[in-house]
Amino acid sequence: MEPDQAVPADPSAQQRLAILRRTRSIAIVGMSADPSRASYFVGTYLLSSSCSFEHVWFVNPKGGEILGRPVYRSLAELPGVPDLVDVFRRSEDLPAVAEEVVALGGARTFWAQLGLRSDDAGRICAAAGLDAVMDRCLKIEHARFAGGLHLAGFDTGVISSRRRPSLA
Repeated sequence: MEPDQAVPADPSAQQRLAILRRTRSIAIVGMSADPSRASYFVGTYLLSSSCSFEHVWFVNPKGGEILGRPVYRSLAELPGVPDLVDVFRRSEDLPAVAEEVVALGGARTFWAQLGLRSDDAGRICAAAGLDAVMDRCLKIEHARFAGGLHLAGFDTGVISSRRRPSLA
């Protein structure tokens, strides 16, 4: 990518909601078996009954099994193409992961977790027509839009008999 190309703007809250509403399958790149890691927490959340995703796949070069599910060594090994790829890797690794996502063909969104940002990855995604969300937690965004979190990203503590709105 040419460094002088404009970096795409981050999607607005409404655009992020639209991304989540259309997403049916997710791959978590950098999934960890360590329960203290953010990827494990997000993976657990995405597998919960409150989420409406058809497929949640884990990707880690070590392979194995996490949360009773197989861990694929690369995105190319997945049994299908995810709509969204949620990345838990260092910022300097993001361009290579973005290229891997583009090479899959069919993925629609590249999502880099809190603290992760790469202008190069953003340009790679934009050139391929993918949405790119940087420095946002997928779990926090999903829960916020589903009514489980306050806009600031924490539990409101409100107890209500009202049903939570569905993202679908």
